[in-house]
Amino acid sequence: MTSTAQASTTGARAAHPEHLSHVIFIAAAAAMGGFLFGYDSAVINGAVEAIRDRYDIGSTALAQVIAIALIGCAIGAATAGRIADRIGRIRCMQIAAALFTVSAVGSALPFALWDLAFWRVVGGFAIGMASVIGPAYIAEVAPAAYRGRLGSFQQAAIVVGIAVSQLVNWGILNAADGDQRGRLLGLEAWQVMLGVMVVPAVLYGLLSFAIPESPRFLISVGRHERAREVLTEVEGDGADLDARVAEIESAMRRERKSSFKDLLGGSLLFKPIVWIGIGLSVFQQFVGINVAFYYSATLWQSVGVDPTESFFYSFTTSIINIVGTVIAMIFVDRVGRKPLALIGSVGMVLGLALEAWAFSFDLVDGRLPATQGWVALIAAHVFVLFFALSWGVVVWVMLGEMFPNKIRAAALGVAASAQWIANWAITASFPSLADWNLSLTYVIYTVFAALSIPFVLKFVKETKGKSLEEMG
Repeated sequence: MTSTAQASTTGARAAHPEHLSHVIFIAAAAAMGGFLFGYDSAVINGAVEAIRDRYDIGSTALAQVIAIALIGCAIGAATAGRIADRIGRIRCMQIAAALFTVSAVGSALPFALWDLAFWRVVGGFAIGMASVIGPAYIAEVAPAAYRGRLGSFQQAAIVVGIAVSQLVNWGILNAADGDQRGRLLGLEAWQVMLGVMVVPAVLYGLLSFAIPESPRFLISVGRHERAREVLTEVEGDGADLDARVAEIESAMRRERKSSFKDLLGGSLLFKPIVWIGIGLSVFQQFVGINVAFYYSATLWQSVGVDPTESFFYSFTTSIINIVGTVIAMIFVDRVGRKPLALIGSVGMVLGLALEAWAFSFDLVDGRLPATQGWVALIAAHVFVLFFALSWGVVVWVMLGEMFPNKIRAAALGVAASAQWIANWAITASFPSLADWNLSLTYVIYTVFAALSIPFVLKFVKETKGKSLEEMG
C-alpha cells in the first residue's frame, strides 16, 4: 500500500480545506493507532517484576514473554498493507482496534504464562498493523499543503501513548500502595495496568467509524462518487475533483510494486543503499532505547529505587521523550537529517557512558551511592532526550526518503523488518545481560552509539530538500 503520488499544482497542492479542523480530526483519529502502538509497547514496563514473581520464572523466560510481542509486530507490519488493499484502510483500523481490545482483556486475565504470551503476540500484531496503516491513511487523505504536519501526528501519538501508559502505571501502583501484586478492583495491580488499554482501544474502534475511507482505496475499487465526496470533505469545495481523480488513477497506473529481487546486487546480497537502510534500523535499536521503555521500572528497582519512585521516573523519561520528539519535528527540515543524527549520537554516547559508569559501583544497603544514583538518573534522561531529538525521528524520515523510487517499498519493508528483529534482540537479551553485568551491558550500548557516528559520516547521505525523484 502506497500513498498517492505528488499532487499537481492544479489539484491537491492548491487545495485549502474550508474546515481544517475536520481534517485535523480525521488525522488525529487515525493517529489513535499510533497512541495504542506506544501505549501497548510500553505498558508492560509496569508488569515485568510482578510477572516474574507470580510465575516464578528466571530472566530468560521473562525476556521471552516481554519480547514475544515483537513477533506479532513483525507479522502485523508485513501483512497490514495487503489487508488494507483488499478490504480498505478503515476496516484494517477496525481489525487492529479489535485486536488491541482482545489483547488487553486477555493480558489482564491470563490463566498461565503461555496464555499471557499468546495475548502479547495478538497485541503485537495490532501494533504492527497500526504502525503501517496510520501513516499510510493520513498520507492518502491529507491535502498536500498539510501532509507533513498531519503525518507527524503518528509519531507524536506514539510518544504520548508511551507517556500516558507510564502515568497510568504510576497511578495504579500508588492506588495499590506501591505493590505491583497488590489487589485492586479484584485483580492484581499489574493486571489492571494491562487491562486499562481497553479504554483507548475501544475509543480507536469508535473513531474509525467517524472518519471516511481513503479516496485512493475508493477509486481502486471503483467507488468514484464516494471518492469525490471524500476529496471535497478534506480538500474543500474549490478542489478540481476531476483533476484529482484523474491524478490518483494515473499515479496508480504508473506504480510498479517493487519486489525482493529488485534489492539484490553484488556479492553482499543486497544493494549498498539497502544495507545502509538496514544499518540505520539496527543502530537505532542497538543503542538500547527500548530498555528505557520496557524495563526502566525494573532497572531502577534493581539499583535500590523504591517501586513507586521507579514508576515515576519511567513517566518523567517518557515526558523527555515527547520533548525530544517535538525538537526533532521542529529542526529535522531546518538542520537536516544527517547533522541531527550526529548530534544525537554524541549525546547518546555521553548519556550511556555515564550510566555505565554509575552502574559499575557496588550497591550500598541495596542502593547505588547517592552521587552515582543521581548521575544514573540524569544520564538516562539525557540519553532518551538525545535519542528522541535525533534517531527516533530521523531514521523513519530517512527510510522514507533515501531509497530510489523503483525499490522504495521493498527496501523499506526489509529495513523495517531489520528494525523489529534488532528490537527483539535487545528486548530479549537485556534481563540476562543485566543479571550478568549491568554496567558492561550499558558499555555495549555505548559502543553501538559510538559506532553510529562513523557509520553516518561515511555512508549516510543527506536527503533534506531533495525530491523523492532525486533519490534515483
